[in-house]
Amino acid sequence: MRFELDALSADVPVNQVDEARNFYASRPSGRGPNSFDELTEIRAKTPAPSPAEPPALEETVEHGNLRVPVRITLPVGGRIRGVYLNIHGGGFYMGSAARDDVSNRELADDLEIVVVGVGYRLSPECPWPAAPDDCEAVAAWLVENAASHFGSSRLIIGGRSAGASLAVTTLLRLRDMGIADGFAGAALQFGTYDMSALTPAGRLIADEYFLRAYVGHVADRTDPDISPIYADLHGLPPTLMVVGSEDVLLEDNLAMAGRLSAAGNDVELRIYPEAPHGFTGHPTALAWTARRGIDAWMLERLGISDAERQTRS
Repeated sequence: MRFELDALSADVPVNQVDEARNFYASRPSGRGPNSFDELTEIRAKTPAPSPAEPPALEETVEHGNLRVPVRITLPVGGRIRGVYLNIHGGGFYMGSAARDDVSNRELADDLEIVVVGVGYRLSPECPWPAAPDDCEAVAAWLVENAASHFGSSRLIIGGRSAGASLAVTTLLRLRDMGIADGFAGAALQFGTYDMSALTPAGRLIADEYFLRAYVGHVADRTDPDISPIYADLHGLPPTLMVVGSEDVLLEDNLAMAGRLSAAGNDVELRIYPEAPHGFTGHPTALAWTARRGIDAWMLERLGISDAERQTRS
């Protein structure tokens, strides 16, 4: 396992760490809802997603007995070097594929890749296993159809927070189907991997409403499809894990990285200083550096050489 504490890395200047520290010192900590009524109120007050230009294409993927809405962002230059399956965050009860349209547009154009966002069903209206079922359907569809649909079979999967958790669950399902090797890598940002509240890391979030909303109906939350920290983790693609040093999920990510490595997987863990949960989406130079690092890692996993990178434009 490769471990990087980027506070000590030349990739993160000291002034970026200082800026992040000052930014979070003046920024109130957010919290999630404590009930369905609060969730409903938060949803009602959430503004519509910002539009991207050009806009994403809205399509429906059909696989098995499921029909899952997706948003497809094509690079404006026409060249396609790979496909990234993006699973949005939001605690399993918030967010949407459309909310990532602007960042997906930037990613698609900068890396010359197709970005496919999954419109998975949200809890508590559609609790587990609805979300992983939807993500599995789109991932399996991509393994079978990306080459013919987009002209590239180079695939990466990833997401932030709940999206990272669902990415791991999806890969475990694909591995058991014998097709996980269709993905060249997984880029996981501050995911939740223990929802059982039985490990020290899991107990730190035991009272969070998202657990009741997503898996409150399940007696045993050590089911690997819910808490992948308990899974047999062999045979997964190379994984990049990104988390902040001030994230309540830091210990969970450390434990997951250790278990992935012990199972024989290629794992790289990057911990960013002064950074809380969700930091890669915040307006700081530290977040920009982290995102550029993720981009470079994904390009490497997609097999794009240094010479090819220099011709991108």
